[in-house]
Amino acid sequence: MRPALLLLILFGLALAGCGGRFDTDQTRLCRQAIPPLNPPGARITIERDTTGPRANALRILYKVEAGSTLARTRYIDCLFAGEGIGSQRGALIGVATDGRPMNDASFYLLRRFYLENREEPAPDPGSTRLEDLPEIPFGLAYGLQQALSALPSAAVYALLASAYALIYGLTGRIILSFGEFAALGALASVVGVALLVSASLSTPISGLVIAFAVAMAVSAFHGFAMGRFVLRHMQRANGQQVLIATIGLAIGLSEYLRLAQGPDLRWLPPVFNEPWALARAEGFVVTATPVGLGLAAFGLALTLGLVLLIRYSGYGRAWRAVSDDERTASLFGVDARAVHDKALILACAACGAAGVIVTVIYGGMGFAGGFTLGLKALVAAILGGIGSVSGACLGALSIALFEALWSSTMPLEQRDIAVYSLLAVVLILRPGGFFGEAELTPRQV
Repeated sequence: MRPALLLLILFGLALAGCGGRFDTDQTRLCRQAIPPLNPPGARITIERDTTGPRANALRILYKVEAGSTLARTRYIDCLFAGEGIGSQRGALIGVATDGRPMNDASFYLLRRFYLENREEPAPDPGSTRLEDLPEIPFGLAYGLQQALSALPSAAVYALLASAYALIYGLTGRIILSFGEFAALGALASVVGVALLVSASLSTPISGLVIAFAVAMAVSAFHGFAMGRFVLRHMQRANGQQVLIATIGLAIGLSEYLRLAQGPDLRWLPPVFNEPWALARAEGFVVTATPVGLGLAAFGLALTLGLVLLIRYSGYGRAWRAVSDDERTASLFGVDARAVHDKALILACAACGAAGVIVTVIYGGMGFAGGFTLGLKALVAAILGGIGSVSGACLGALSIALFEALWSSTMPLEQRDIAVYSLLAVVLILRPGGFFGEAELTPRQV
């Protein structure tokens, strides 16, 4: 767990100067209210934003220039419903311009005809002009955008597929509950951030650090309990019994999450999600968000850490020895039971981290959201040659890229069917995956 904790600290330090009281969605919504409060065609330049006269008020200072008149400095105060992770946190409930509150009728018209249409807001003070962006061919720009969009999915699939590979490499068994462990990590991250907010210590950086720490710890603890109370008693059972037991465990975890969080989605407020313009091709602009790039890099770094752990560490040598021949490894002093327990802890912690990435980037994960996620990660693990952690990573990248290409060129509602069909094709042509055996061999599940 030390490499993962070190990466988490480095990730937090890398973003340490980026925190703010209001998230980017709130800031963008407040900027959208500025153009209708000024003359049509006026040139608006955002100067800065700060905290308003009340705890939940955001103040944006800007300059407005209409026609040949001199630029005038103005400010707008946007009052939001609350703080923390409540569902109404980002709801705009009041606006004041230059210190004068807007009456109810005007505020209703502003929301109804301007804010609900989501028109383009006034630009940020540090936003990049399109003329300053590097211009690249349209095909390259489109491909780059799809690759950037696939990075978070690749990180999530890589973490989950590595979890499958860690356990299958040791036992030859597939644990069909890792998707639910990701959902468990998602809920744990929301609870951790909620506790941080209740202690008035919440910042975007501290929220991300606590979300990962709590999610990975909770998932690892539940994974250890699964190994101790479920899998250990089925060491001599055949593959079908273990498969059925883990399916039952997945159903039990899903119901456990439903009772814990209810049927409604629990979500985290968006942070660092203001798009960065990277390149352009005619009217097409390639964008990426800081949170998407950062969490994708963090997730892939965690996966790389698992690969390096298995390849170069003392535990990795013990893992490979037990994977090759457990009885012989035991004769040489390797504690096979401890190797199994640590593998489960590492695998479930990786699942918890995947759940946090899904929650932070996409807003949240429902209690039943882990099933499809885990199934796709299993496809990725099989593509890479299940039992190989590095192969699982390559399979995850392939699935993420395949989904991105399909989504950009084919009907979106048929994407999951295409992914599972790809699995069938690979099992027919190369049953061992990328790094497994090319020929069909008996496969214990």
